[in-house]
Amino acid sequence: MVVRQKLYTVEEFEQFIAQPDNADRLFELVEGEIVEKVPTELHSLIAGNIYAALREYVKAHGLGRVVFEVRYRLPDDPHNARIPDVSFTRTERLLTVVEQGAVPQMPDLCIEVQSPDDTPKAMRDKAAYYLANGARLVWLVYPKKRLVEALYPDGEFDIFSDSETVSGGELLPGFGLAVHAVFEE
Repeated sequence: MVVRQKLYTVEEFEQFIAQPDNADRLFELVEGEIVEKVPTELHSLIAGNIYAALREYVKAHGLGRVVFEVRYRLPDDPHNARIPDVSFTRTERLLTVVEQGAVPQMPDLCIEVQSPDDTPKAMRDKAAYYLANGARLVWLVYPKKRLVEALYPDGEFDIFSDSETVSGGELLPGFGLAVHAVFEE
């Protein structure tokens, strides 16, 4: 006999995260399943390094908005509310700053740092979701391998090692981040 786990809707998910016991915890809704994000110190250091470099560049060039751990959901998707570790949205796509709840669109760039319990398949699934729903670029960051993988909507990808520089491509013209700097403690 197969027992089916309940699939949560965004509305049920929002009720769940509004409970007092969940106030200091970070959850996302992935294909109807509530998943808690529990970043480690290393995870946060890496995401912070990327955020700082990206924000400085984007702000200096007036390219848009860079944010850290913001929830996104598409209005027509009742079973997903995702939280990339770092994300960027171009100026021409910016909405009014959302004060409560999820941003109702996908960002242009989603960045995910692998947590100890994230499998490579889970990382690729996250990237596939973002790209299928409007992201133009996804960076998957692998701390143990010291790699950054850049994935594009056309199915192409690039892998950048510790001695290389990951590029912002057409989305962030002129931006480059040395991969070794991503992993600095």
